[in-house]
Parts: sequence; C-alpha cells; structure tokens
Amino acid sequence: MKEYVLDVLIGYGMKGEIANYLFYALLVAFVALISFTANLITKKVILRILAHYIRNNRFKWDTIMLERRVFQRMSHIVPAIIIYGFASVFPEDVEAKIYIGVTVYIMAMAMLIISSFLDSVNDIYNNFEVSKTRPIKGYIQVVKIFVFVIGGILIIAEVIGQNPLVLLGGIGALSAVLLLIFQDSILGLVAGIQLSSNDMVRVGDWIEMSNYGADGYVIDISLNTVKVQNFDKTITTIPTYKLVSDSFKNWRGMVETGGRRIKRSIFIDTSSISFCSDEMIKEFKKIHYLKDYIIKKQKEIEEYNKKNDIDSSIKVNGRRLTNIGVFRAYIDNYLKNHPGLNKEMLQIVRQLTPREYGLPIEIYVFTKTTKWVEYEGIQSDIFDHILAVVPEFGLKVFQNPTGYDFRSFNNNVSGGK
Repeated sequence: MKEYVLDVLIGYGMKGEIANYLFYALLVAFVALISFTANLITKKVILRILAHYIRNNRFKWDTIMLERRVFQRMSHIVPAIIIYGFASVFPEDVEAKIYIGVTVYIMAMAMLIISSFLDSVNDIYNNFEVSKTRPIKGYIQVVKIFVFVIGGILIIAEVIGQNPLVLLGGIGALSAVLLLIFQDSILGLVAGIQLSSNDMVRVGDWIEMSNYGADGYVIDISLNTVKVQNFDKTITTIPTYKLVSDSFKNWRGMVETGGRRIKRSIFIDTSSISFCSDEMIKEFKKIHYLKDYIIKKQKEIEEYNKKNDIDSSIKVNGRRLTNIGVFRAYIDNYLKNHPGLNKEMLQIVRQLTPREYGLPIEIYVFTKTTKWVEYEGIQSDIFDHILAVVPEFGLKVFQNPTGYDFRSFNNNVSGGK
C-alpha cells in the first residue's frame, strides 16, 4: 500500500522525501478520521441503543452502571484499538512509541473503568437493607487504591521499558515510606472492619461526638472519613479510626425502642412545704387525678394512726398528708394519663437530694415519638402544665431574686418609712 501511494505521488512530480512525509501525514489524517468516526458511531449510535435498552428493562444494576459511566468509558478504548492496529504501518521507531502510548492509554482507561465498575457495585449493594449495617464503601476504596497502585506500576514499567517485578521489588524496599503515606488509609481500613463487625455505627445513625463538634446523622462512611450532617445542616468530617479510638454516643438504641427520654427537674422552695389542712384536702378531692388517691391515702393514714393510738391534735404525731406528697402524686397520675408518653417504658416522679436551689422534683419518662420537634413539644407541654399547677398546692417554684424583686423590696422598704 505504501509503495503504491508513493508511486502515485512521485508520478505527480514530487520528490521521494516529500512524498514520504506526505504519505505519513495522509496516514495520520486517515487514522484520525477512522478513529473519530468509530468513536462517534460508538457514542452516538451503539451507546444510545444500549442506554435505551438498559433504561427500559426491569433490571436496576445495569442502569446504575450506565449512570456511573462504565459503558461510556469503555467506548474510549475503541479509537485506541484502531490506532494500535495501524501502528505497524509507521516506521519502527514511531511504531514502538505508538505501541507504548496506546498501551499506557488503554491501561489508564482500564483503571477508570474498574473504578466506575466498583462504584456501581457499591451503589447496587446500597439498595439492599444489609448495606445499612454492613457498608462496603471502605473496602471498595481499598480495592481502588490497589488497582491504581498496580496500574501505575504497570504504566511506569511500560514507559521505561522495565519488568514490573523490578519496580515491585523497589517498592518493597520503600515499604516504610508507603506505610507512612497510607497510614490514615490503613487505620481507616482496620477501623472500618471493627465498626462493621461490631455494628457500632451505620449510615443514618444519629451520633454525637462533642470532641469534633458532631451532633447529627451519619450520611457517609468511607475508608478515611465519616461524614455527619449536623442539625444546623453543617457537615462534620471525622477520621474513621477516631470512632474506634475515641468515644461517641450513638442514639440508634433510642430510635429503635421508639421512646425518647425526658429527664428534667423543677425546684420547689422548701419554705412552702407544709402539712395539708382539712380545707386543702377538701379542695384536692375535687381534682380528677387526685380524688381516688386522697380517699385511699386518708383511709390508710386513719387506720395507721388509730392502730398506733396517735394523738392527731399534734401535727408532728403519726402520719399526715403533705402538699409536696400530694403534688408528687398528682404529677404521677397526670403523666400516666398523658397521651404523648410511652406507657410501656419507665415512668418515675421522684425527689432528689435538697440543694441550695430547693427540693428537686425530677420527672423521668419516655415519649412515644423520637422525632425532635414532637419530643420538644410534648416536653414543653408537660412542664407548662406542671409549673402552672404548682401554686394550687400551696407550693412555690424556687427562683433566684431578679432585679424586679430587688426593686419591689426597695419600694416596700421606702414606703414603710
């Protein structure tokens, strides 16, 4: 073929050297045209037909591979194969360089294809329920690192014309340097295995890690990092191995049980605590949540005092109802009848050790919902009511004096003078 083209060009009066250069110029243009045409046909015709078939079948895995551009990247190899096939027409020195260039290009594209394929595998796996408890993204990234390292060695070996095993031997001598470079990746791999095997954290878990300012939902677990979307929509990135070496709080158990805890106290001024008078007991009997309690308690106290021959004219003798005890019983019955609380979980209304702020009455219950907004609404509703009914029992909520209190005191003192 070459001789025929040269004869034709020389026949038109061209010199042999110019005809030779022109031949190779025409050959380059011809190969480029064929490669461009083949690439165009592959992308515009074959890939479109393939994409149409993929999007209209019942399988999801091939759609994911299409979205990850696996087939698109495979189409880039077609022009390289054509150029490789025409390489033998060029001079030997040029032919060798073409072979090297095309080989390097094909290996680079192969690495990208494998990378896209591995991403597709991860996406396909994420469609299964098991992916929430056993993510494989970290392992996929390890395989990617291995592929790119091996691919890089093969490319360098091809360019310098050396046996890849020689380069691998040299890398063995540099193992300490490589361990330093990939330290985070190695730690992340080990941590990922521990997190997965012990089911310590999953995508979608609400975790709290105050050392890193993380308080929100896990949105991604990779080889090196765990991404947490905080409730203010900021993203906190935590090294994967830190979830093993440091402590963090996972709220998954709370979500799975279906109840979120309320644990809060109100402080009662101890100076307002007293025995109940007959008038107070009479009023308490009118309260729906206390009627049965008062009747039962009165009977129990009367029987005890009578049995032990107690002189009830002295208040400190025997047993008596107190306003703080009746108040605690009211809260207990109120909570048992609250529609927003989980009756299957622990409910306690208890006194804590008196402090400088008064007597703490602690509410310890669980809501039916774990959603933040609904939880806060239920908690606020409960304490709105409790704080409002405190005076009905002759009690006072403790509060440090404010500027208004001091001004009132001064005005009273001044008025008294």
